[in-house]
Amino acid sequence: MPISHSPPAAVMAPAHLGEATHCPYCALQCGMNVRRDGDGAITITPRDDVPANAGALCQKGWTAGALLTGDARLTTPLARADRAARLEPVGYDEALDQVADRLRDLRERYGPDAVAVFGGGGLTNEKAYQLGKFARVALGTSQIDYNGRFCMSSAAAAAGRAFGLDRGLPFPITDIAAAEVVLMAGGNVAETMPPFMRHLKNTLIVVDPRETRTARQAALHLKITPGTDLALALGLLHIALTEGHADLGYIAARTAGFDAVRASVATWWPERAERVTGVPAAAMRRAVELLGGARTAMILTGRGAEQHAKGADTVTGFINLALALGLPGRPGSGYGCVTGQGNGQGGREHGQKADQLPGYRRIDDPAARAHVAGVWGVDPADLPGPGRSAYELLDALGTPGGPRALLVFGSNPVVSAPRARHIAGRLAALDLLVVADVVLSETAALADVVLPVTQWAEEHGTMTNLEGRVLLRRRAVDPPPGVRGDLAVMAGLAARLGHGAKFSADPGIVFDELRRASAGGPADYSGITYERIAAETGVFWPAPAGGHPGTPRPFLDRFPTPDGRARFVPVGHRPPAEEVDDDYPYYLTTGRVLAQYQSGAQTRRIAALNEAAPETFVEMHPDLAARLGVTVGDPVRITSRRGSTEAAARVTPAIRHDTVFMPFHWEGANHLTNPALDPLSRMPEFKVCAVHLARGGPAAGPGRERAA
Repeated sequence: MPISHSPPAAVMAPAHLGEATHCPYCALQCGMNVRRDGDGAITITPRDDVPANAGALCQKGWTAGALLTGDARLTTPLARADRAARLEPVGYDEALDQVADRLRDLRERYGPDAVAVFGGGGLTNEKAYQLGKFARVALGTSQIDYNGRFCMSSAAAAAGRAFGLDRGLPFPITDIAAAEVVLMAGGNVAETMPPFMRHLKNTLIVVDPRETRTARQAALHLKITPGTDLALALGLLHIALTEGHADLGYIAARTAGFDAVRASVATWWPERAERVTGVPAAAMRRAVELLGGARTAMILTGRGAEQHAKGADTVTGFINLALALGLPGRPGSGYGCVTGQGNGQGGREHGQKADQLPGYRRIDDPAARAHVAGVWGVDPADLPGPGRSAYELLDALGTPGGPRALLVFGSNPVVSAPRARHIAGRLAALDLLVVADVVLSETAALADVVLPVTQWAEEHGTMTNLEGRVLLRRRAVDPPPGVRGDLAVMAGLAARLGHGAKFSADPGIVFDELRRASAGGPADYSGITYERIAAETGVFWPAPAGGHPGTPRPFLDRFPTPDGRARFVPVGHRPPAEEVDDDYPYYLTTGRVLAQYQSGAQTRRIAALNEAAPETFVEMHPDLAARLGVTVGDPVRITSRRGSTEAAARVTPAIRHDTVFMPFHWEGANHLTNPALDPLSRMPEFKVCAVHLARGGPAAGPGRERAA
């Protein structure tokens, strides 16, 4: 089997319209060709050989070339002489020397866990892998996690305990078109990943408190009270079991634990579920009739169902429904999670998470530690144990016993973390904040040292999209002079810390090591090479070495559990961590809009996207607006127990009377959100909190606004 170092010319040969690569945004990883003309202009055209988009792009993809040429691009490292000083340009080696010296000093004075690392779900597999290794080998710290904890962790935890494996879609995305009925709980793919809609060809059921663009295309919209998705799943399962829709043959042959779940939903008759969720019992029955009466059906979850303090149990509730209907593992049917970030799948497989090692191995598993330590050339006893999860890590910064330094790669927690003003305060309490980024994000603006790095079309590497297909991101254009890749930054720091021989800046060398480190693990990449990805337009993991064809549908014959059976898991509904009351009488839910992406660090710097979505807003029902004396465009003050912000009103009957919506691409929404954590996944409760509303001006109402 050939060893892939820097990709060979045959792999990197330009396509007929430019270099064939992939979009920098969501987990569809749409295929595109990128060409730089003689005058420096970037041309983007879609590829039709990538099944996820098959020749389509959304507005974000079409304008992605502006990321490569915009004047907001960082090209020179920046550093402060002290916390009171301004960021000033410095040389790259000088910046790395400064960072390494301060890291060494902090580790010597306070121990290795005084230094922390925070990664991102948009990093390539090579970067995610090397970041986990860098934290544990070069720094010796257990304190590493990443922003994917805010995105996929609940679905990952639920899928792991039900199926023995977490892969967002355990089937090719093209299988969705074969499903006669699809239930999507908490996903708005028409705005978050528009090319996904071409796969939703038949009957669609949408669970969402808003009539989103996706819900408007559904045959049935279940307009749920925020925070009650699990009660809905329990009610739907009760109907399936009592009204003859369960596939008892499948349950007997392919599952375990059914009796306990059947008993646990016995009291969730649809009328009870209606009182909790606000969804009419008749609509629930219709949803189950559609799913149960179809020859093929799928249940998909998104962030709306997952970003809760009971997110893992909520996803489990929908998985239990899918198992009762006999869907997982059947061609054209199944359960899947619609992954959000560009490498949200691969980013959580290779060691960025606090509790994981490469190949989706657990860091507390002695055999896993021995295997990975052997690849890394270190003693297993020298590898740290599990660290803090993402929010817990950020919340501990600068506190007694907490990390005193933080290195951030590919994330912007000042905008994306819950209780964001508090997190900004924790960052300010650090002795050292280092940010590697493409632009001066809100987080980078607080840093002591900012390191400019290459971006999507300026580097080679692999990404794993929402269906578990490992794709090749090709370098299409040269980066600005002097800008270094994240791998080079890690390798440079590792060398200064005495571990240079163990780290490479070459993505091919890093990927080859990743393959060896993942071998034998649940996410086995050992049989995947750059050449093979290029020849096959991606390879589905697991793909062990020895000519394995890859695994597009891992659950067809058995589930990767000890007995080959999927697990029913009893779960119980509980209210949101924060309920509405007289002081905070409305629900706030958050999400995305079509023209912006994640924290907006990239998209808010593209003129065409800013023209389409220039600023934040608060969406509310006309009846609520009338009670507040608010008309379209008026400023509205939104206050939660954690903070306050102001946004212009959008008035629409598409949202519930008791609920308001804000997008999280701008600072503001996450000043309000609740950091209450799921006990299993450690996911914060982004999707529901209680707020007070007033028309414009200073914060009004209960007077409990806090800035941190």
